[in-house]
Amino acid sequence: MNKNYYAIVMAGGVGSRFWPVSTTDFPKQFHDMLGSGETLIQKTFGRLSKLIPSENIFILTNERYNDLVLSQLPMVKQEQVLLEPAMRNTAPCILYASLKIQKSNPDAVMVVAPSDHWIEDETAFVSNLQQCFEYCQHNNALMTLGIQPTFPNTGFGYIEYDKTDANPIKKVNQFREKPNYETAKSFLESGNFLWNGGIFIWSVKSIIEAFSCFQPIMSELFLQGFDKYNTILEKDFIQHNYAYAENISIDYAILEKAKNVYVLPASFDWNDLGTWGSLHEKLEKDQHNNAVVNAITWFNNSSNNIVRTEGKKNVILDGLHDYIVVDQGNVLLIYPKEKEQEIKKMASLLKDI
Repeated sequence: MNKNYYAIVMAGGVGSRFWPVSTTDFPKQFHDMLGSGETLIQKTFGRLSKLIPSENIFILTNERYNDLVLSQLPMVKQEQVLLEPAMRNTAPCILYASLKIQKSNPDAVMVVAPSDHWIEDETAFVSNLQQCFEYCQHNNALMTLGIQPTFPNTGFGYIEYDKTDANPIKKVNQFREKPNYETAKSFLESGNFLWNGGIFIWSVKSIIEAFSCFQPIMSELFLQGFDKYNTILEKDFIQHNYAYAENISIDYAILEKAKNVYVLPASFDWNDLGTWGSLHEKLEKDQHNNAVVNAITWFNNSSNNIVRTEGKKNVILDGLHDYIVVDQGNVLLIYPKEKEQEIKKMASLLKDI
């Protein structure tokens, strides 16, 4: 394996649209959402370790999830877990991790990957990632793996690339915000738009230069601790300074401003597992499109439902169509799939009761 290859796994999210399974104390990346025998973060780590040395894979997460990370990834050492003392979106934590890596290996190239995505064809993923790494080793490039859109999704951001570029790796024209349905349809029809899956690749040199150019205040903040990174003084510096960083995503902070952004259209299938509906798409289904995780089910005149229980609970459905049925702890959720975006709000409401 190439000792210059590194990975940053983003594992700080709460995944509130998967409530009641995903909670603030135990978010979705630490659950086996598909009944595969592995949690999402375990699947992500295993996928990355096919190309990247295990000791070069860092987990970025909130302080409260430190023990969960170490228990689910026993091969990971404490120094590979980077703890955010405050929630500050993706830009600050990526800069922090990049400076840490640069200090130990100035020649490093790195991938930033979410911990909660589902990728079935891991061979194709590794091949695509290798292609990106090789490009970034030899070019001053900020890269992303763009996902081939399969329908006009209004829940994703899009990447527009140069239609005239015949190279496998394309120059990005611009990032586009989550569109309405008609705009999303026009994106698909034009043929040069990809979903922004949040998987980024670059050399530490390129990304740190970009931060210096486009986010000088944040850059200066984290550079103040450079001599402390990878020492016993690092934790104290981060604890006292991290909260001063601007709360901003890597897309807004860097990628929408930089001119050296490139995209490789991915050849693997991908699901961001953002909602119960997206999970339903990935699960095996019966002849009436019902999907089940853990439960023992009897369906009568019921279709297009997803049922998940804690343990092997017996569930009987009669006359129910297009519903999410989830039994977890002291909560039973029975909710129409068409309103799944409201589950996040419902979880917040119940927390206040």
